[in-house]
Formats: sequence, C-alpha cells, structure tokens
Amino acid sequence: FNLQLWNNYFHLAVAFITQDSLQLENFSHAKYNKIQNKYGDMRRLIGFAIRDMWYKLGQNKICFIPGMVGPILEMTLIPEVELRKATIPIFFDMMLCEYQRTGEFKKFENEIILKLDHEVEGGRGDELYMQLFESILTECAKQHPGISSLVESFVSLVKGLLERLLDYRAVMSDESKDNRMSCTVNLL
Repeated sequence: FNLQLWNNYFHLAVAFITQDSLQLENFSHAKYNKIQNKYGDMRRLIGFAIRDMWYKLGQNKICFIPGMVGPILEMTLIPEVELRKATIPIFFDMMLCEYQRTGEFKKFENEIILKLDHEVEGGRGDELYMQLFESILTECAKQHPGISSLVESFVSLVKGLLERLLDYRAVMSDESKDNRMSCTVNLL
C-alpha cells in the first residue's frame, strides 16, 4: 500500500472535478447543452471513480481520515444530484471507520465542521444538499444500530450549522445591518 500514491490520486481527481471549467451550471443554457451532448458531465464519471476507489481501500481508509474529509466535502457540494447521492455515503463510511478504530468519530466531525464553514462561505452548498446529506446519512445509520444515535446527533448538528451558514451567506448581501447581526449571532 502506497499512501502517497493514493493520496495523490484522490487529490488530483477532486481537483479535476472541482475546476471552474467543468462547473456546467455556471454556463449559459446553450453552452451547457452543447457540452452535455458532446462530452456528458465528466464530474459524475470521475466522482463515481473516486467513490469506487474509496471503497477499495479496505482497512487503509483510516489513513485518509481526516485528511480527505475536505476534498470529499468539496466534491459532494458540486450541484449535481446523482454525484451527491453517490458520494455523500463516503462520509458515513469515514465515520464508521473511525468509530470502529476509536469508538468515536471526533476527528471526522471536527474536520467536516471546519471545512463546511469554509466551503459555504465560498459560495458552495444549498438547501438540496442539506436535505440529501440528512436523508442519506440517516438512512445509512439505520443499517448500523450501534452507531445510529451518534450519527443522528452528528447529522442534526451539521444540519443546524448548514442552515445558519446558508442564512448568513444570504443576508450578507442584505442592506439591513440588524438582519446581518442577528444572523451572525445565530451562527455563533
């Protein structure tokens, strides 16, 4: 097992699918259709490859927690529903790996909270992401009763944080200083 090789693979793949020139939703409708018809959405293809390779790591997954939490989060925040559905379960797998090793998943939890703040502030994330995140992780947790209560608490925490971060982002363009201050207090 070559940790550096796998690390390079994951970082390169995430850098590829998050590059600006592949963010199809930012293009005009005509350009979007032309690219879709000619090439398809390469982000989905690479995202599925990342997912498949993650699950092939076996016991070595723990070597990538918390280091890969941020890049995987960045990938799951791409506004493409099928990509999100396919890759959000990686978070549960990360939690499960850390839980099996240490009896908790604090490293994962701390890292995702830190990175989520940064990503939402950068303009990523939306209401649909929050709903998918909640439903997918809750569904995964149901299959593992020993960890389900911890996962549900975590999902509730992240959902609350994401709601506040999205509200904060929305009011930053608001002229009302009272709204911004109220939102800032809620976020804190």
